[in-house]
Amino acid sequence: MKTYDDILGLIGKTPLVRINNITKQHKIKAKVYAKMESLNPGYSVKDRIGISMIDWAEREGVLKKGGTIIEATSGNTGIGLALVAAVRGYKCIFVLTEKASTEKVRYLKGLGADIVVCPAAAKPGTPDHYVATAKRISEETPNSFYPDQYNHPENPAAHYRTTGPEIWDDTDGKITHFVASIGTGGTISGTARYLKEMNPNIKVIGGDPYGSIFKTYKESGFIPEATPYLVEGIGQNLPVGNANVSIIDEIINITDRDSFDLARQLGRREGIFCGGSTGTIFAAALKVAAELDENGLVVFIVCDTGEHYLSKFHSDEWMKEKLLLEPQRINAGLIAETKDGSSPKELICVSPDDLLSDAFAKMTEMGVTQLPVIEDHRSVGSLKESRVLTKLLGDRELLNSKVGDVMDASFPVVDVDTSLNEIKAKLQKHPAVLIEDFKRITAIITRSDVLDILK
Repeated sequence: MKTYDDILGLIGKTPLVRINNITKQHKIKAKVYAKMESLNPGYSVKDRIGISMIDWAEREGVLKKGGTIIEATSGNTGIGLALVAAVRGYKCIFVLTEKASTEKVRYLKGLGADIVVCPAAAKPGTPDHYVATAKRISEETPNSFYPDQYNHPENPAAHYRTTGPEIWDDTDGKITHFVASIGTGGTISGTARYLKEMNPNIKVIGGDPYGSIFKTYKESGFIPEATPYLVEGIGQNLPVGNANVSIIDEIINITDRDSFDLARQLGRREGIFCGGSTGTIFAAALKVAAELDENGLVVFIVCDTGEHYLSKFHSDEWMKEKLLLEPQRINAGLIAETKDGSSPKELICVSPDDLLSDAFAKMTEMGVTQLPVIEDHRSVGSLKESRVLTKLLGDRELLNSKVGDVMDASFPVVDVDTSLNEIKAKLQKHPAVLIEDFKRITAIITRSDVLDILK
């Protein structure tokens, strides 16, 4: 039988998957492969170091039966540690910042871990910083193990023993460029050390968010003041022990916008559903690959799954809130889905047979100034508050009339995929447009809805 003794046997041996559609779009001649670390049992590259650090602690007698694992994490290392803890009977306490996604927090709790959340703005070295908090809890907890993924040698060692050899073997030694992020430094440093031992000509590229210190630190030795960024799990405010920047040939800064856009593209165009840090790495990989010929072979790390970020950048509402939705990607359906709380998302309408008095009362109650008139799921007319008031000033008795007797022409009807530019053109002549989906009117877009999405 082909079986595993436990879930930990599934860690590592992840496949390489070629990127096709996006590289064709960018006219890239080199081969670009994704190292699918999201296929680990905890859905991230950090599964490798979770088991590696705990194996070390058990060998050294640091972690004993019934012990507690305490770590500062952005989520994924915690998940990797929690998997091992679940199988081997340890307790876990993980300290995260407010920046960690809700999905990661719930996942960790689902694996039985206790969670402590610290302010994302807390500076390194201050008592409220998540690393300082984890150290303090470890010192106060008997029979505990604090792995310290940022400095523990088993972090890069795990990748030297596994990730590097896997990439070398799966490319038959033909890899020319390796691209990864720099967070704890373990993935890029350990993998790079192995690959450069096999072939010193292999180039190692770090993808890093704007706001992180690594690019400036590598190029000048100066540690700049870090600034906030939205991508989770990568970049740093200060150098960390496992980030060996001397082994990295180049560090490329990537914006949050490009990171999230390319992560979303990987899902929609390649079927690789991933996190934002993968978008950062992939953006750097594309920049590198664009300069290569047919002999280039680029491997980049898919750090984790997009399921950890469904409430963040995989949410159009979140992207809109962070001002990261690009106008050229906005269509009618997206505008309707991401209306703010002051604009009703459901379609408010009347029928031709409703009384005008009831329609006018609905306008007042719902705080809208126009209503579509719908019959059998089709738009047959419209009511505009200004026009209704003008008619009522001339004849008060119209309140007892049917809507169909006094309504105006229908608002324009567009498909859900209609572009923002087309919608704006129609709204220059009309106060609203209606969205049709499978021959049913499903939503209305007003001028204020478009202004809101373009803030």
